[in-house]
Amino acid sequence: MTRALEDAILIDRFLEMMMAEAGAAKNTIAAYRTDLTLASEVLGGRLAGAGAGDLTALADGWGDLARATVARKAAAIRRFYGFLVDEGLRADDPSPALPRPGRGRPLPKTLSVAEVDRIFAVIADRRARIPPDPLDLRLSALIELLYGSGLRASELVSLPRAAVATDRPYLILTGKGGRERLVPISDRARAAVAAWRLYVPKDAAWLFPSGATHLTRIRLYQMVKALAAAAGIAPERVSPHVLRHAFATHLLAGGADLRALQSMLGHADIATTEIYTHVDASRLVELVNTRHPLVDAGKPRA
Repeated sequence: MTRALEDAILIDRFLEMMMAEAGAAKNTIAAYRTDLTLASEVLGGRLAGAGAGDLTALADGWGDLARATVARKAAAIRRFYGFLVDEGLRADDPSPALPRPGRGRPLPKTLSVAEVDRIFAVIADRRARIPPDPLDLRLSALIELLYGSGLRASELVSLPRAAVATDRPYLILTGKGGRERLVPISDRARAAVAAWRLYVPKDAAWLFPSGATHLTRIRLYQMVKALAAAAGIAPERVSPHVLRHAFATHLLAGGADLRALQSMLGHADIATTEIYTHVDASRLVELVNTRHPLVDAGKPRA
């Protein structure tokens, strides 16, 4: 058996373990497969038997990559060696030789409430057309769910036709890693979906059908960009994920509990949700200055 073939077999076994035991998402598996296969190729098919010096040389070739990419590649290889050690296929783990780039998380792009209002003003103008254009109703339902419930783009486009019920103010989604979560649906969003669903064939499997399947994330991305331009907002500032960020940012600014927000967004780690706490520092200062017990203690007594 060649070393390259041995690497390929062990990578397959590792990824099977990741899916079966760790519940890794398909996108994670695909990224890990790419990273590990490329590393094996660079090392001449010797990834499984590589030493610390080999990994140092491998990492030297990552100099021009983004920090997040380096972190992902290193994480994939570390977990691979951890698997080999756990399975008794290696006695040592050379992965400490890999770089550990800082895990500083960039602040999320978001929109102001006024900018979101401009987006919905465009939608309202289009919905007022007589006769109504079904595509305007579809766009309204999509944006109401993106901003009103913080759905991921992939979750939104793949919603079943009956997922949003007019008499139920929530839906249950299965997100990353197979985790289920309850997502509140606003009255506005349910009304927008009900108006759009009148134009969806009753035998359709999806709420947003397109051809033989459902609307693609790329098409949703294009629609959101075009809507932003119509609202006078630079298209490069807006995407489905930015609207999800805006949902989280504005909900937190309105007083939402961080744990509740974590549940609604489907974050496994609350540290991911905490990135939104940057957005309203001024409100936090105001809260301290107006709500802290010492504020009253500092006032002159009558």
